Amino acid sequence: MNKRKTVLLTGASGVLGSALLPLLGRHRVIALIHTSHVPAEQVRGDLTAPRLGVDDATYQWLTDIVDTVVHCGATTDFGAGAQATADLNTRGTERVIEFAGRAGAELLYVSTAFVARTDLTRQTAGRAQGEATAVPDHYLDSKRAAEQRVRTSGLPYTIARPSVVIGDRATGFIPRFQGLHGIVTALLKGTLPLLPLDPSARADVIPRDTAAQSLAALVDLPFAGAEHWLTAGEAAPTAGEVVQACQDRAEAFGIPMPRPRLVDPDMVDRLVRPVFIDPLPPAARRRFDDMLAMTALFDTAAPLPCTLGDVPGGPGPLTADEVHDAVNASIDHLAHARNLVRTRTPEGVAA
Repeated sequence: MNKRKTVLLTGASGVLGSALLPLLGRHRVIALIHTSHVPAEQVRGDLTAPRLGVDDATYQWLTDIVDTVVHCGATTDFGAGAQATADLNTRGTERVIEFAGRAGAELLYVSTAFVARTDLTRQTAGRAQGEATAVPDHYLDSKRAAEQRVRTSGLPYTIARPSVVIGDRATGFIPRFQGLHGIVTALLKGTLPLLPLDPSARADVIPRDTAAQSLAALVDLPFAGAEHWLTAGEAAPTAGEVVQACQDRAEAFGIPMPRPRLVDPDMVDRLVRPVFIDPLPPAARRRFDDMLAMTALFDTAAPLPCTLGDVPGGPGPLTADEVHDAVNASIDHLAHARNLVRTRTPEGVAA
């Protein structure tokens, strides 16, 4: 557990990779980057290309020195398309597995907790896709396939499955806003009059720094085929609680947010969409159908599995209060970053 490792880190400039990088300070870390720069030793490459997109000499050098690969690199864009998603998430993982095999390295693969929710997508449930460009099935299929490649690779491996990553627990900071942030923004702006979810549906989130701390702890453990769920689990808020948190923070910041209705998805398909959505312009219809596609993954009150607390040296399970505070911090950061704040909070936070 105290061995200093030479780590090849993919996705080092991403939401999770950028939080993990500074936590690996006692190891030698080489970041495989594509276009961005990171504060670390780095090699420019391409996960979808042979030999990770590096020249023969660099590839040989890396296989000679790397003993651990942490694979965070992926597209999380539900609208990227089936081919592009499979190329990066599945075939890119195959390239990483090939490299790790040649290097004799262990592999920490960062997947998603929503591989447990593939039965909830609108496509699987037989619901109409409408004009959605967001197709969660492509992302989830690519991650499930990549996990299977890892499990059958013969490598010493660990799989980590974070849920929806929100901002850091204390500050709410996140380097790039993602899908859930778009829904929160629409709620705060009052452009989302209804949400196609039961109020009791679970909206599992994990703070970015908590997930990164878990990954850093996993790097120091034996790689023996463990699969860890980095989620809020039983502490996950409901859709109703997230909406209430948005409303509370909006009130504190002087944002005139009307309260949206939480509507059963069946009612949305049968009544709301034909009457109110179909007559809208194409761009508005696409935005609505994209929201339907994304929120379908939360359409259950059942909690996701959670193994926080099972990793020596990692963070313990989150409490409901801790998740609530982290959600508030993320809402606050988003509201400031998008210039939605109109007043000071009662606690004196500047607008």
